[in-house]
Amino acid sequence: MRESVTEVIVGALVLAVAGGFLWYATQATGSGGRPASYDLAANFRSAEGVSVGTDIRLAGVSVGAVTALSLNPETYRAEAELSIERGIRVPDDSSAVVASEGLLGGTFVEIVPGGSFTYLEEGQLFQSTQGAVSVIQLLTKFVSGGESE
Repeated sequence: MRESVTEVIVGALVLAVAGGFLWYATQATGSGGRPASYDLAANFRSAEGVSVGTDIRLAGVSVGAVTALSLNPETYRAEAELSIERGIRVPDDSSAVVASEGLLGGTFVEIVPGGSFTYLEEGQLFQSTQGAVSVIQLLTKFVSGGESE
């Protein structure tokens, strides 16, 4: 009898730990209960480091994610679909910038807000974008003394 009570307690503890891991996994991957959102579009010269699921940040706070990324064969630009949390209003003169967290950090899309009192609506395109800056190219220029090839 005493062994069965111990087994039930250990089993309950194992289930609680498994539930905790499951909760953590859904929070860490963002698959658990995302707030309602709306989509905006952006075209980048270079979207190096950006992929589906990449964070979108405004003032350093995550406000959405990249939901689609493709190449426009006519303009040779990367077209990104950005899903922004509903309630976050983006001025229509804002910029979308591919940014990096540092030399070894990850890449994210930063929204640099403008000063307009009109806002981007569902499906609208950012008029101002800045693509990724290649760290390798910058280091090469620095090492070569800024000489052009």
